[in-house]
Amino acid sequence: MNTQIKTPCGEIRGAAEQRPGVIAFKGIRYGTAGRFEYPRLVTAWDGIYDATEYGNCSYQPRAFYDEGKMWEKAFYYKEFRKGEHYTYSEDCLFLNIWTPSDAAEESRLPVLVYIHGGGFTGGCGHEKHFDGPIWPAKGVIGVTLNYRLGPLGFICLPELKEEAGHTGNYGLYDQLTAIQWVKANIKAFGGDPENITIMGQSAGAVSVQQHCISPLSENLFSKAVMSSGGGVSPVFDAKAAPETNYGFWKKVMELAGCETLNEFREIDAEKLFGAWDTVKSENPRNPMLCGPCVDGVYLIQTVSEAFSSQRQKNIPYMLGSTSHDIAPPVLFQMARDWCARQAVQGKQESYAWLFDRMLPGDERGAWHSSDLWYWFGTLKNCWRPFTAHDEMLSEVMTEYLCNFAKSGSPNGRGLPEWKPVTEKKGHVLRWGEEEIRMGDVDMEWLYEIMRTNVAVGE
Repeated sequence: MNTQIKTPCGEIRGAAEQRPGVIAFKGIRYGTAGRFEYPRLVTAWDGIYDATEYGNCSYQPRAFYDEGKMWEKAFYYKEFRKGEHYTYSEDCLFLNIWTPSDAAEESRLPVLVYIHGGGFTGGCGHEKHFDGPIWPAKGVIGVTLNYRLGPLGFICLPELKEEAGHTGNYGLYDQLTAIQWVKANIKAFGGDPENITIMGQSAGAVSVQQHCISPLSENLFSKAVMSSGGGVSPVFDAKAAPETNYGFWKKVMELAGCETLNEFREIDAEKLFGAWDTVKSENPRNPMLCGPCVDGVYLIQTVSEAFSSQRQKNIPYMLGSTSHDIAPPVLFQMARDWCARQAVQGKQESYAWLFDRMLPGDERGAWHSSDLWYWFGTLKNCWRPFTAHDEMLSEVMTEYLCNFAKSGSPNGRGLPEWKPVTEKKGHVLRWGEEEIRMGDVDMEWLYEIMRTNVAVGE
């Protein structure tokens, strides 16, 4: 594939990637949107699009302070962002594509679209662990994306409902628009628009499961992967209708000194985020104030309701978590329950995992997000003294993942057999300190970890 190709939107220029045999197209604008507006899909551009640099990240709290000087942010800053530079803006609807250099339109390669986590309030698609996935070397095109966060992505106001007919979930609509753009254009990059897998971790996993129950995402993807956040649980369910959160957002609007929607749209982003953060600090027990809501259009049911009525997409799934995750037994049980319910309902096979590698370099264990270095095959981007064991783990995990993206089954030649969860057997693949194997998980062990360890949060 040339670094300059023609897409349905127009010509675009990428560049050779750090990994040999891979071309990267970075910072592709997939949508446009004004503040508190739903996104519009990009269908054309003028001239040759320069896709050699990453695009803007969404404004988020860290855009307004020096993260390197905040002790409470030190762990994730050192792990994923130290030494990096990010630009922040409301103009942030960009995605990145990595494809084999020998791919052509007729290649019809599987596509893996990754949605980043960050509690719906932080993150972007090109932090260190996402920068240069190994997937194209294994015949799978990789895509990461940015979407609106915090008050820009999840505000709910009656004025906005009156204006557009519904309100909330702006960040999820961004993700949906990105997947639509990939579906419409990926053939030009060598991809198969009929073989798209979506994947996410933490809030990204929660996002993936919303897409798996949304009526607006029909026929956009054929498989899904959820890490540390996917599954069925009332704790993480998007229970609230937008109206439930109107009072919260009205307080944000008032604290920002705005009496009208137009004034709210015009205030400085730092002032908007400051007001939101202040009001949010008064509601620490309700994290879903900034997250998915049942808006009646994108989401018409909660995940639990959709599962009970068997409305989740009948596609293959992979779900799992880490042993030192946030609430390890809860996230693990959520994932395995999703797979089990799939089996009970006679839907396509689903696969469960637990990652328990104690990462070298500190005593944090297999903390929340620790598996991402391995899934992306980007260990070399990290400060940690990874060993041959870690390299082996990453190789096996990316093989399973890319096999799944290709066929819906993670299994392949030379890999330990990964059995799907069935009605009678909750098979779990374990990887980490010991050999990679199918095995039961001691739930009391996970509860003990939760009782005795302080989980690292996003």
